[in-house]
Amino acid sequence: MATTTAAPDVTGPGRPRRPGRPGRANRGRRTGRPLLPYLLLAPAIVLELAIHVVPMVVGVWMSLLGLTQFSIRDWSTAPFVGLDNYRVTLDVDSASGAALLSSFWVTVRYTLLSVGLSWVLGTAAAVVLQRPFRGRAVLRALFLTPYALPVYAAVITWSFLLQRDTGLVNHVLVDQLGILDDRPFWLIGNNSFVALLVVSVWKSWPFAFLCIMAGLQNIPGEMYEAAAIDGAGFWRRFQYVTLPSLRPVNLVLLLVLFLWTFNDFNTPYVLFGGSAPEQADLVSIHIYRSSFQTWDFGSGSAMSVALLLFLLLVSAGYLLVTNRRRDHA
Repeated sequence: MATTTAAPDVTGPGRPRRPGRPGRANRGRRTGRPLLPYLLLAPAIVLELAIHVVPMVVGVWMSLLGLTQFSIRDWSTAPFVGLDNYRVTLDVDSASGAALLSSFWVTVRYTLLSVGLSWVLGTAAAVVLQRPFRGRAVLRALFLTPYALPVYAAVITWSFLLQRDTGLVNHVLVDQLGILDDRPFWLIGNNSFVALLVVSVWKSWPFAFLCIMAGLQNIPGEMYEAAAIDGAGFWRRFQYVTLPSLRPVNLVLLLVLFLWTFNDFNTPYVLFGGSAPEQADLVSIHIYRSSFQTWDFGSGSAMSVALLLFLLLVSAGYLLVTNRRRDHA
């Protein structure tokens, strides 16, 4: 006699689920999981918009207005001038354009020398302190002191050291060592560029030293041992082992130093009291004077936007060239 089995109840609360079909709880967890990265990034995105993007957009809008001291309280009264601010500030035949061009070349020379000297000093110090010896930790901490000091405190100290009659620099060079016959003015005239460069290198090279020192930790010691067995001396090992191994670190380090130095405002502002001599008139100080001393905020904003575009082009070109070299290597 054949037996029959009753069909399962598919309408009641105990109906069997289809295999592989997720329940409601699983579906909720699955759909909610992709939101977690966005929730974690939301505070950073909001702060980035509030601190960088919104002021940048406002600055671009200001560069299109004839914004002066008479309309700064009510922007609606400022006339819309379009690209006139750019035409005036970038016209090298005009007085303002020629002054901006002169300040630009001073900044380029200052940046190249500061970045180059900072990298050379940082690399030399990191290579020398790579091998352990007595007192190495003390020297490392001492070399990082300029990087740890607040910028304003350090630069103000340098401004006292570089005074003509009471400064320690002239006292050592003239009275103690007898290298110079007269006490030079370090903060005015042609010497102002040298003083600014010295302070900038003193402040920046510990950062290069720190990055290079971290990069040297990742170079295997076996590479130096193999090079020494092959008869390579110190300079050969530095040329064919150290520098190629530090290439990824140097690519980022040089770009960061370039951007920091080219945009440097604190060092010349504190060192020269907000009115740098012509020989040390960096673009940052020039824009500050054009905006807050002559109250021409439209032209100052146009200079800032032009500087931003220049740095973006330089950064993009640098990354493009370095990536191509890395791909061909």
